[in-house]
Amino acid sequence: MPHIALVTLVVRDYDEALAFYVDALGFELGEDTPRPDGTRWIVVRPHGAAGTGLLLARAKNDAERDRVGAQTGGRVGLFLHTEDFQRDYTRMYEAGVTFLESPRHEAYGSVVVFEDLYGNRWDLLQPTEQDHPA
Repeated sequence: MPHIALVTLVVRDYDEALAFYVDALGFELGEDTPRPDGTRWIVVRPHGAAGTGLLLARAKNDAERDRVGAQTGGRVGLFLHTEDFQRDYTRMYEAGVTFLESPRHEAYGSVVVFEDLYGNRWDLLQPTEQDHPA
């Protein structure tokens, strides 16, 4: 069955992006392969996830650098689901992640908006059970 394997996220620097996604968000490094042109093929995924990963791609020209942190025009563009909202919120908060609001509880689940190190907006979301059929 077709599925989205990777989503490219344009970053300013490989190592600072890796530090944020692995250390602050708790993602796993799936691959970090140097390429002949001096770039790297870096894939990260939420811990234990087998689905879609992020390809961290270093901006290589002015047009790409202008989009670092603004890839969705200021909207929430990435959605990190969790099965334990409080655990992950607390861990991320203690790791220095910037939250743009207080956690809230909606009909669809517990949610809070946060920014990555570049300003891209994310939702940390624990969907209600009705949104996750068994």
